Amino acid sequence: MQGHTIETAAAAAGMSERSAQTWKDGPMPSATTTPRTWRTRVDPFAAVWATEIEPHLRGDEDGELLGTTLMDELCRKRPDEFEPGQVRTLQRQIRRWRAEHGPRQEVFFPQEHVPGHLGAFDFTHCGELGVTIAGVHFVHLMFQFVLAWSGWRYISLAMGETYEALLAGLQGALWTLRGVPKKIRQDNLSAATHELAETSGRALTKRFGQVVDHYGFESSRIEPGEAHQNGVVEKANDLLKVALGQALKLRGSRDFPTVEIYLAWARAVVEERFHKGRADDLAHERTVLKPLPSHRLPEYTEVDVTVRKWSTVHVAKRAYSVPSRLIGHKLKARVHPDVVEIWIGKSLLETMPRLRGGENHRIDYRHVIWSLVRKPGAFAAYRYREDLFPSLTFRRGYDALCAGRGDRADVEYVRILHLAASTSEADVTRALDTLLDKGEAFDFSAVKALAQPTTSAIPHVEIGVPDLGVYDELITMAGAA
Repeated sequence: MQGHTIETAAAAAGMSERSAQTWKDGPMPSATTTPRTWRTRVDPFAAVWATEIEPHLRGDEDGELLGTTLMDELCRKRPDEFEPGQVRTLQRQIRRWRAEHGPRQEVFFPQEHVPGHLGAFDFTHCGELGVTIAGVHFVHLMFQFVLAWSGWRYISLAMGETYEALLAGLQGALWTLRGVPKKIRQDNLSAATHELAETSGRALTKRFGQVVDHYGFESSRIEPGEAHQNGVVEKANDLLKVALGQALKLRGSRDFPTVEIYLAWARAVVEERFHKGRADDLAHERTVLKPLPSHRLPEYTEVDVTVRKWSTVHVAKRAYSVPSRLIGHKLKARVHPDVVEIWIGKSLLETMPRLRGGENHRIDYRHVIWSLVRKPGAFAAYRYREDLFPSLTFRRGYDALCAGRGDRADVEYVRILHLAASTSEADVTRALDTLLDKGEAFDFSAVKALAQPTTSAIPHVEIGVPDLGVYDELITMAGAA
């Protein structure tokens, strides 16, 4: 206490005046203590360390052996000497031994980034966020592009790590950024690289190489299995999912009406969490980016397809149905990140959700029902039969027909499906729900009676002959005025 007597300072500190005088002139007690070099307890592992623990540690060249594993082994061999509760003591001794004698560990080197020099992108799975769209679990990935210096980010949704999703995300980022960094780094995505047969290395695919040439950046890839080499975006992915997860908790709901609303919300979280306060950094980095080319590349892959006699086309080894009138025609299929378009010349014929994951076929019953209703016997062994149940209600209806109609079930169901295609699937669904709720046997006729929409009557309108004399009176009145 500056400016006070030793008596006042001692009283304030709660000590005697003599102790205060001693500490004032000499070192503090904390400065006079020496580290303890002796054990206060008997080492429980001293008898077995050299024979049963250290040999395992020396043989563990990668330093992956866990203390819990060794503890379990000691308890199994010597149940009378050891118990699981001693595992923390063993873990501390193993950690100290590895610090003195253990294998060398990999060193990570912090990087100094230069404005406009490096960008990086990657996909990350977002299943752990638990997002639902209109109550249905939304399985998706997030594409993320990051500038290493300013930390600017761009995100987009993807249904898979496809070339089309990669191109849509990358172009979206570059055109939103309004510039191109000198180098862009990615891992060895199959959408961008392929394995070299002779060297077993990885090289850019031809079409991604064209993307690189079009935008004029240098492509940088990590070594296979070394994700940390793309640490800029790997860490960004972790931080992104943490930010989205926390924002979802504050939001109070993980359900969104549409995919578009969810993406807009996620981008707003990115703006608030990662871009706030960094506008000057981004503005500076934009000044040193390379200019964009004159146009974007098409974000789809176009392939030639022929409609088979099964009224299907094969796109990327997956089967899609098309209207049967196209059987035998050669068409163009445009594969987008989320949809597949079928074109004939310059006319768009069909737009279908793109299959992904384990989905190998998508058959729209409306494309084939007109032939199937004429030969319903083909339904029983149809390869894609499960696709001919548009909803759970139709599946339940078919099961009820099997129970009540026996061998006639297939015929009755195909006719019901034909009714849905030719009138209204919603009306047929309501009719099936009504009949299923009653729990009675039914057939096509019963469904039709409930579902057949009534024909709207065309009103009869009487249009009389106009009286032209009215106009003569108006002209006369105008002249008098």
